[in-house]
Amino acid sequence: MRKIMMFDNVSADGYYATTDGGLDWVVQDPEQQAAAVAALPGSDTVLFGRKTYELFASFWPHALDGASPHGAASAATRSIATFLNAATKIVFSTTLTEVSWQGSRIARTIDPHELAAMKQQPGKDMIIFGSGSVVSRLTELGLIDEYQLVVNPVLLGRGRPWLELSNRVKLELVASHAYTTSGGVMVRYRRAS
Repeated sequence: MRKIMMFDNVSADGYYATTDGGLDWVVQDPEQQAAAVAALPGSDTVLFGRKTYELFASFWPHALDGASPHGAASAATRSIATFLNAATKIVFSTTLTEVSWQGSRIARTIDPHELAAMKQQPGKDMIIFGSGSVVSRLTELGLIDEYQLVVNPVLLGRGRPWLELSNRVKLELVASHAYTTSGGVMVRYRRAS
């Protein structure tokens, strides 16, 4: 059975972005990037909210063509770009009218029956990057199998919380790993049974 996993960088006080959506506080770590690249072959589908999709679509389709504003692409960036450009991409949006990134399609609603059916289909796991509103809704529906968070050693004081729920959800730790270079910690949780 395929799983739905989410991944995000969060501050030590629980925010995934500044109030204006900034991510300049995320601490880059080569070891964490290598771990992310090593995990990519386990997924073949990416689920997005509109804002995260638009952010990714503005960068990743061009990350390999030398036009990156960040200079030459690192090996990790090239691997991530190759994965993202080849993956099936589903963007949940009521406002987007079209998507041009190869392999993308729009889903107007989050249909729990459709997602549950997708989990039963052949294929690899599905992953969500960012997309707080989608993660919140799928958590409420009990559809996320694993939460993967890199807790960055920074306190933002205020910002956008990575999750907003109406009810408490108990989790159990799957694994954790401290990155000594950056001071970040990867934690992996699943819903408690």
